[in-house]
Amino acid sequence: MSENPVIWSDYPDVDVIRVEDTYYMVSTTMHFMPGAVILCSYDLCHWEILSYVYDTLDGTEGQKLSDGRGIYGKGMWAASLRYYKGVFYVCFVANDTGKTYLYQSENICGPWKKQYIEGFYHDCSLLFDDGRVYIMYGNRQIYITELKPDLSAPLKGGLNRMVLEDTDNYKLGFEGTHLYKINGKYYAFFIHWAKDGRRTEACYMAESLEGEFTGGDILDDTLGYQDCGVAQGGIIHAHDGKWYGMFFQDRGAVGRCPVLVPMHFEKGFPVPDNRKVPLTVEIQGTKPGHIYKPLNESDSFNYKPDSSGKVTLKNVWQWNHEPDNKLWSVTKRPGYLELETDRICVNVTKAKNTLTQRMYGPVCMAEVQVDGSSLNNGDYAGICALQGFYGFLALTRKDGSYEIVLQKRGTPADNTETGMGGYDNSPPEECARVKSEGSHARLKIVCDFTDGKDEAVFFYMENGCWKCIGEPLKMVFTLDHFTGYRFALAYYSSVKAGGMAGFSYFKTGAGGVLDEEET
Repeated sequence: MSENPVIWSDYPDVDVIRVEDTYYMVSTTMHFMPGAVILCSYDLCHWEILSYVYDTLDGTEGQKLSDGRGIYGKGMWAASLRYYKGVFYVCFVANDTGKTYLYQSENICGPWKKQYIEGFYHDCSLLFDDGRVYIMYGNRQIYITELKPDLSAPLKGGLNRMVLEDTDNYKLGFEGTHLYKINGKYYAFFIHWAKDGRRTEACYMAESLEGEFTGGDILDDTLGYQDCGVAQGGIIHAHDGKWYGMFFQDRGAVGRCPVLVPMHFEKGFPVPDNRKVPLTVEIQGTKPGHIYKPLNESDSFNYKPDSSGKVTLKNVWQWNHEPDNKLWSVTKRPGYLELETDRICVNVTKAKNTLTQRMYGPVCMAEVQVDGSSLNNGDYAGICALQGFYGFLALTRKDGSYEIVLQKRGTPADNTETGMGGYDNSPPEECARVKSEGSHARLKIVCDFTDGKDEAVFFYMENGCWKCIGEPLKMVFTLDHFTGYRFALAYYSSVKAGGMAGFSYFKTGAGGVLDEEET
């Protein structure tokens, strides 16, 4: 028995397939690297991170956070995951480059072959159909285009038409396309949002791709959470013969969380069981007793390079933008993540090599120990509740002495204040400052997402006891980053570049209890 959401963490825009006894899911990763996360499951309820499709994307100055802006709120969006004749396909657009990417591999863990599809296909969905391949996409106006057999570009003379158009009565027109062929008919799923309503899931059906798509809303439910509709996703024919929809729900600051909905067909049309999203779901897995790797992990930073000299971090970690591999190491000093700086930054969102993990509900916490003995004056190294409106608890050096500082970017009065792709060049607000016991500091953040509380509280260790510092941060999901909040290990220089910070461990835990195990 599993509760909904089945993952209480930020895994938006999911697409799920089944290959024999295993389910695979891809999710949007925006500006984080490695990108296009792939998860696997044997029961649709419990998931573990399996791999990523790419380590880096195109290596642009924005993707490397070297242009003074970054690609916050852009990057990789809403991938389509398909398996056809022994090959896995992942297709998506990047909103910073304006390109459509296609990755192919015979193994879900890669290596992946990268190519581009000529054109830009927002929230696209691939369909392989009797030797032909199509892509359905769009926002408000939904199109379908036939592609060349090698998927490099539209097929000259092939099918290319608009199949649906939303009215002006919608705040968010049709998007988030998922296209399937089931029993000879074509089913297209979309999310949309009426001006006087909330997000809903729609499904339209056609007898042929040249024919008329007819349908409407199939799901309008909030799971009892703040009038936030469960929507955007597709359906899966499970190993037990039943159908399930995998959608997501906006859950405030923690992000957009996957929700599993049992479904069935009535008169050839898919509908949710009882027309509702259940609080709990039960499905017998294909591998009973399988122990899933956690989606969040502590780390003692003890790593060894492989035979080629490459170091691969635990797959729960992602860098905020493409990392600069010359400026970080977990091997020079065993048991430490070491970060260096090569430039001056105005705030933590500009810091290269910020290492992140997703936060998760209902309550989570994370702790880190910082070695600041190699900091320069004006350097800040610590742990951040990272989103557009952040809280950064850091050890800093000032005139040769050490202090602990809480920096924030103030919460907006209106969470639509910033738009997609926004960036922040303003200095942080300093909320509190205390003397440190020395060049080492233990820092902690506790986050509570219960019933939309969305609050982060900051602590530092003094004389063996945790002490609260500053006021709690009211966390807000805003579109400038367009992601749920993350724990982030970050370091930046505000006066002189060239220093170094060491992080000797990272511990995380749920419900207010840290995972004390060395991992």
